Amino acid sequence: MNRRDFIKSVGVAAVAVGTVRAAETPKRKPNLIFILSDDIAQGDLGAYGQKLIKTPNLDRLCKEGTLYTSAYTGTSVCAPTRTSFFTGLHMGNCPTRANREIRPEGQRPLPANTVTVGKILKTAGYKTATMGKWGMGMFHTTGSPLKNGIDHFFGYNCQRHAHSYFPPYLYNDDKRFAIPENTKGQKKVYAQELIQQDVLKWVDKNAKDPFFLFYALTLPHGRFEIDDQGIYADKPWTQTEKNYAAMVTRIDSDVGALVALLKKKGIADNTLIVFSGDNGASFNPTSKIGKRFNQSMDGKLRGYKRGMYEGALRQAAFAWGPGMVAAGRVTDEPWAFWDLLPTFAELGQAEIPKGFKPDGHSLVKFLKGGAAPKRDYFYWELHERGSIQAIRWDNWKAVRPKRGGAVELYNLTDDLGERKDLAKTHPKLVTKAIEMMNAARTPHPDWPDPATPPTKKPRGKKK
Repeated sequence: MNRRDFIKSVGVAAVAVGTVRAAETPKRKPNLIFILSDDIAQGDLGAYGQKLIKTPNLDRLCKEGTLYTSAYTGTSVCAPTRTSFFTGLHMGNCPTRANREIRPEGQRPLPANTVTVGKILKTAGYKTATMGKWGMGMFHTTGSPLKNGIDHFFGYNCQRHAHSYFPPYLYNDDKRFAIPENTKGQKKVYAQELIQQDVLKWVDKNAKDPFFLFYALTLPHGRFEIDDQGIYADKPWTQTEKNYAAMVTRIDSDVGALVALLKKKGIADNTLIVFSGDNGASFNPTSKIGKRFNQSMDGKLRGYKRGMYEGALRQAAFAWGPGMVAAGRVTDEPWAFWDLLPTFAELGQAEIPKGFKPDGHSLVKFLKGGAAPKRDYFYWELHERGSIQAIRWDNWKAVRPKRGGAVELYNLTDDLGERKDLAKTHPKLVTKAIEMMNAARTPHPDWPDPATPPTKKPRGKKK
């Protein structure tokens, strides 16, 4: 007999007694799930206005939880974004501030003794796992997930490897998991199917203990491959458009299956899910596919992946958790990936190591319906095709789109699309922005100061 039937059977008088007894029973620490979708755009979800791509499960979770219109990523490409989440540090202090490839496989590893959300939650008794794409160091390096607080890993370690959705192998922990059906150019086993099944298996196995799951989905990152175009197969679109839409809908159905499992195991009411994209759309909003799916939301957001404008930094994001997250709420109050480490630590009753100060602020009160934490600024930089940076304070946004270049200034209240540069009319605010940018970043030889023009290499003599 469940609690509702019990109350009905013994009468209203028992309600007060039951409440007292429930209060005396310590509640289990909540399960914490962060679902990160690779390259999804804010405009790709129905909850944000998407009309062509169907996302009924995600839209329902948005309505049952809180939808965020100003959720900010760590920066606008994969590895540093993940590192920002995992370390609780913004790009001024983050150990990884760009994608840095290592051959034959892997990316720049997290440094030894890095404080991570995985390590913190393990000290509080959490089971921990990452499925999908890692991108923070191969298994023989200090960046291995298994050396950074993760009990179990399944998926792609290397970002380049993750470009294939029909790979010849994945990794189960630190061991190669062969997929012979995908060798010799064959495409028979879709990697996301294996990753999703591992997620469900692990959650089912660990449902009795508090757990932390970092579900790092590779969809809908290119190469744009799908095992079944489903409801889009007959659309008068290009193959890329059909595949892309089907990939987003596949995310939706897989998240729906995960939530269904949580409910089946009776732990949904004690689980927090935070969902987000990692760096904005991979398509220029003016491209054919960007226009097809209206990824800029009628020009509302400027820019896309690898940029510093809002279209690259603002993500499709929501939080869902019965009793932990305000239901039916839509808020434009900003937060960022580096806030999740202190948030998860507080919810998990875990201690942040002495001497370590994350850049983020706990969002626990904000999740429940309160105001977002107050802070001086949000800061980003990126070192891909040159070094660029941006900073937001209040509703002002400053962008340096070129290393050593001029700083642009925008008022996001009046100009969310960042079309009108106010730098010339507000020179004092530009000066303030530059001072904050300089103060926000820790100098590092691998990450040049975006304010300093690049050194011109002398041209060699022609032979």
